[in-house]
Amino acid sequence: MHIAPPPAGGRSFATTWWGRAWLRALEDTALDAGQLRRGRRYAREGAVGAMTVRPGRVTGVVRDPDGTSYRSDVLLQELDEAAWDRLLEVVADRAGHIAALLDRDMPAELAEDAAAAGVDLLPGIGDLEPECGCDAWDHCPHTAALCYQVARVLDQDPFLLLLIRGRDERTLLDELQARSAARTAGRAGDAVPDAAGASPERRPVPGVPVAEVFAAAGPAAPLPEPPPPVPAPGRPPALDGAGPAPGLDPAALEFLAADAAARAHLMLREALAPGHATAPVPPEPTRWQDAVRMIARADPDSPVTAAVAGRLTAGCGRGRTDLARAVRAWEHGGAVALTVLEEEWTPDAEALARARAGLAAAWREEERPPRLRATGNRWTAVGTDAQLRYGPDGRWWPYRKERGSWWPAGPADRDPAVALAALLTG
Repeated sequence: MHIAPPPAGGRSFATTWWGRAWLRALEDTALDAGQLRRGRRYAREGAVGAMTVRPGRVTGVVRDPDGTSYRSDVLLQELDEAAWDRLLEVVADRAGHIAALLDRDMPAELAEDAAAAGVDLLPGIGDLEPECGCDAWDHCPHTAALCYQVARVLDQDPFLLLLIRGRDERTLLDELQARSAARTAGRAGDAVPDAAGASPERRPVPGVPVAEVFAAAGPAAPLPEPPPPVPAPGRPPALDGAGPAPGLDPAALEFLAADAAARAHLMLREALAPGHATAPVPPEPTRWQDAVRMIARADPDSPVTAAVAGRLTAGCGRGRTDLARAVRAWEHGGAVALTVLEEEWTPDAEALARARAGLAAAWREEERPPRLRATGNRWTAVGTDAQLRYGPDGRWWPYRKERGSWWPAGPADRDPAVALAALLTG
């Protein structure tokens, strides 16, 4: 998980008891109080860039005042399977523990119950092991600054502590749900020993039809008002000041975050539009369609867009010209226009007859209509650089020959004569 917290300013680094416990493990271990003071100052001044939190390790890039950046790591031992089993039993035993975690809270009783079961959730003296590119053998200002920032994010989400200990939130909740369901099922049945006196089996209790439950509840409460429209996509955090991070390109990550925000904004706008409930669900885009969509909606003059476009194109096994034509098609009509660019098929006889009739009616008697050569769904005006393509949506798409290839030349039209006339007169 990647996190980019803002500078702390004058605020405390930890306000929760578990955040303060994390800092005690740091401050009771470090041998040089001066290094800790420098680390606190670095953290407050925003010297810690984006952090990566994963099992057993937190990684961040920390800058010195002179601009030198160092990769810093803080290691905390993961819990083994036996310890996780005991911890999950403790949490599943009390529904309040699960509810507190979902509320981003960690009750002290949970840590006490875990300790009684032989599981230390929080680090103690010597548990936070530092590693830094500055080659310090103890906690240096860089690892100290990283620890102070970790305390801030632990304040907001104790699940991150459990992630460092070896379980991500989704996995942990799935395991807890499975244990809770098993216990509920066990309590719901009566113990019936078998004839040999072996361990009892559980007899299922008859269920209640859901229709009866709803009927007994009376009239349904009115639904709440839909959320208000959001005027613009949210702005993702700026990561360009984080310095180099192993395996990460901050600019590309910012690009993807901005794209995700724009897509979420569009999906919300569509969800709030009339008729959305009955609208068909669009098909999942292919990797190539998604790459073209992202580049078509990005800033074409940005060097970041150019760099990301190169990586996406290479990842899809395409070339620059392929991408340029595909982006132009997407700008004229999205996924349908891209399909028209890249696929060829033969329309049915009825559609072809309608097209010929429309073309024949487009010119006056004294005018000579262009001679068209049809190949599949593609109609080329002989002796010109103009072409029409019949799309799967029943519309005609104009194309113009450029540099020896056919390029999308505009949006589609239901009338083929209109689309062709725009090409021949443009």
